[in-house]
Amino acid sequence: MKVALKVIYIILSALLGALFLYSAYTKTLPIQTFEYTLVEFVHFPWWLAAVGSRLLIGLETALGVLMILNIYGNKKWILKLSLLILATFSIYLIYLWATVGDDVNCGCFGDAIWMSPSTSLLKNLGLILATLLLLKFHDGLKGKIAHIISIVLLLGVTSVPFFYYPIPSAAPSFLKDDKYEIDLSALYKAERPHIPDVDLRKGKHIIAFMSLTCPHCKIAAYKMQLMKRDNPNISMFMVLNGDSTDMQQFWDKTKAEDLPHEILLGQDFVSLSGLRLPAIYWVDDSWVVAKSDYITLNQQEIENWIESKE
Repeated sequence: MKVALKVIYIILSALLGALFLYSAYTKTLPIQTFEYTLVEFVHFPWWLAAVGSRLLIGLETALGVLMILNIYGNKKWILKLSLLILATFSIYLIYLWATVGDDVNCGCFGDAIWMSPSTSLLKNLGLILATLLLLKFHDGLKGKIAHIISIVLLLGVTSVPFFYYPIPSAAPSFLKDDKYEIDLSALYKAERPHIPDVDLRKGKHIIAFMSLTCPHCKIAAYKMQLMKRDNPNISMFMVLNGDSTDMQQFWDKTKAEDLPHEILLGQDFVSLSGLRLPAIYWVDDSWVVAKSDYITLNQQEIENWIESKE
């Protein structure tokens, strides 16, 4: 009977570890989406979201590996750390449920599995109970070497995301002598059903050219609406291309419907955007002075640029 129970606990530990690994993996698809979730729901500043997302993914990966190996360290500190993380997650889920509601993806499995806060709380409760069983009844691999391995693996694996997903430079690619004038007249043609409410040909604006079906465009739009929410004074504009049937899915994914935008089709769009999307231009009086992608687009840099007299 004791042998059978030991086998059951070994398997339980491995299953818990596998779930931790899967949770970490889904948060990297892509990692930016998880970062922006921390900005949106936890209200982290951008730099802390970048650090926190990588730290959390690394911790989940390390704990998953150690639990699969049944290595818990002295006084089963690995299991205790797992409980602490699960409890922290649960507090976040309660906060999310109370402030946003239950009809939202909590991000526990990234975009791979849509999970509401209430469902995720039930999942966490099951994980906590399973971890408590291991803490009380299962020793795992014991000894000095196992303890050293637990420390080395945790520190080593936790650091991996910072190298594999390095935090990008915040600076855009300023064009300097290569800046060029962009002709935005296609957005203001008299025959168009609607023209932008703001004159994008004057002043400083962030103008993003996006396809409604482009995954990276959706990430960029999601990020832009978070920046606009935080600082409404930033002038941001989206020029969208695609079939109207894809529009609602784009809004559902990005929550950017309130950002100023226009639809532009055909050669008019391609001549402005080029073939690589999203194309995010920093435009000053109709001159493209810098370019960003969705990764390097940085709110503080935009604010500094808008405030500068250059």
